[in-house]
Amino acid sequence: MAKVLWRPPADVLDHTRIGAFMRWLGAERGKAFGDYQALWQWSVDEPAEFWGAIWDYFEVVTHAEPTATLADARMPGARWFPGARINYAEHVLRMPGVADDEPIVIARSQTRGPVDLTAVELRDQVRRARAGLRRLGVGPGDLVAAYAPNIPETFVLLLAAASLGAIFSSCAPEFGTRSVVDRWQQIEPKVLVAVDGYRYGDKAIDRAGEVEAIRQALPSLEHVVRIGYLDPAANGEWAELTADTDEPLAFEAVPFEHPLYVLYSSGTTGLPKPIVHGHGGILLEHLKMLALHHDLGPGDRFFWFTTTGWMMWNYLVSGPAVGSAIVLVDGNPAHPDLGWLWRVAQETGTTYFGTSAPFLLSCRKAGLVPRELADLSRLRGVGSTGAPLPPEGFEWVYEAVSENVLLASASGGTDVCTAFVGGVPLLPVRAGEIACRALGARIEAFAADATPVVGELGELVITAPMPSMPVGFWGDEDGSRYAEAYFGVYPGVWRHGDWITIDESGACVITGRSDATLNRGGVRLGTSEFYSVVEGLDEVVDSVVVHLEDPEGGAGELLLFVVLREGVALDDAMRARIARELRTALSPRHVPDQVFQVDAVPRTLSGKKLEVPVKRILTGTPIDRAAAKGALANPESLRYFADIRAARG
Repeated sequence: MAKVLWRPPADVLDHTRIGAFMRWLGAERGKAFGDYQALWQWSVDEPAEFWGAIWDYFEVVTHAEPTATLADARMPGARWFPGARINYAEHVLRMPGVADDEPIVIARSQTRGPVDLTAVELRDQVRRARAGLRRLGVGPGDLVAAYAPNIPETFVLLLAAASLGAIFSSCAPEFGTRSVVDRWQQIEPKVLVAVDGYRYGDKAIDRAGEVEAIRQALPSLEHVVRIGYLDPAANGEWAELTADTDEPLAFEAVPFEHPLYVLYSSGTTGLPKPIVHGHGGILLEHLKMLALHHDLGPGDRFFWFTTTGWMMWNYLVSGPAVGSAIVLVDGNPAHPDLGWLWRVAQETGTTYFGTSAPFLLSCRKAGLVPRELADLSRLRGVGSTGAPLPPEGFEWVYEAVSENVLLASASGGTDVCTAFVGGVPLLPVRAGEIACRALGARIEAFAADATPVVGELGELVITAPMPSMPVGFWGDEDGSRYAEAYFGVYPGVWRHGDWITIDESGACVITGRSDATLNRGGVRLGTSEFYSVVEGLDEVVDSVVVHLEDPEGGAGELLLFVVLREGVALDDAMRARIARELRTALSPRHVPDQVFQVDAVPRTLSGKKLEVPVKRILTGTPIDRAAAKGALANPESLRYFADIRAARG
């Protein structure tokens, strides 16, 4: 059993939102549950009852009542709340429990000074932006695109578009022209709102050329509105869009499944998949997760370090729907040093600090002690996602950040715009473990014969529908691409593409992508444990591991690639040390056949390392076919593996 690092207080049900929800279930529904596992079991055994309870508990405003909760439970094709007419933006701007003069958006940036918006100011900005979009001819079903960072204007634009029933899509301005065009040519936006540039640390990055190239590549565009972010003097078009008007704030009542926004897969091996999410599914899922799992509500300040090109931005900005203020941060998280975000947390009074596992591990490796750098006394929760957080990452948070926070390692995806495994205030935190499967998410581990297993490594699958599963893929009229992407392996069951082990209590460990599986002598090995050990060495900055199968049925080769600290070379002593650490910490099966030094590991624009393109290059696929370079943060890294392939013959 993993080491327990935090336990819920004895009165946890009395002062948490999930405790209040359970009391409400008892009073209003006659449902009593002795523990979280029982509550979860009911939520997945009776999905119509559970999601109907979420709808009622959070008092969803509907302009036409649904005729059912779950009219059809088949996957794909589940039908939720048919007949209902709602609007996501209406619920975000309702901001329950928030006074008009209370800050609801708290923005910090390395490009400009602080910007805070009160509840009344946010509503007014959305009202004016909505009127501006209407003047540009935007209405229900039109596409509004944002080439903009994590700043209040992007949030305002999302809500203004959603209020009209228009569809929103964003790309972070660090995306190059090709990456943006690959995404937006598929959806044909009508209006583009774009920044002129931004600062990343102390470096000014002009984006005027990219904006013009995007405009020329998208003939569907009727209007381009520029935000003077790098140069505030050039703010004319955004100011014009949001000029004062007498037009009132209103909300188009749309069907539950009406498209809200389009998110994209990483697009590392082809065109990014345009994933369409609906108003109702996103609203219910985020209400559930933010309030019941993260325990967010009035008085909280919710921060997650993200760009607008990652689904965590869409997740973060739903915070006001549960009454929580949101903290928007734009810049280089390591500038001027790794302590910057922790100091921002103090300055903004952050109560929930969300980040990525690699960031936490980088802080640990740098010897950072955030509680000595900043007053984090208001902090109640820490969230980690983007990669599995190993046990030493958990222990560092409780040693260096705070012994009182609820740390939640979470995993989900752009595909559902949420985490389907994570933390909850009712359960203890154990080093290296994800505490639970989220309410309403029937997550199971499938063995090779498609039967559920407990306590064994298996394919992560979802065996019952969730409201935030995509409405579909843009342009996939018959649904065939969508069905193949998630249901092509197990008919009627969503295959997510991760390896997971779920124990009797419902706690779980994700050990990497199943398409990057390492198979040594018939034993499947996850990649995350490799990285935990190898990158735990002071000399190792980054690493990637792949297994090359033997087409004749032999053991194949396990190859490890490491990025070493400046001034360190990969010599025989370093190779021996890596092998010794892996053998001791894991097993002899984990010792690689060869270790290579490279200058960089390929990562997506959202920071996830990529094993599959590396494997493809090493097995002879040309670089241009192994990965879509525009989807990578560092496409130049691919050539190191092509050189190694050539050297190996």
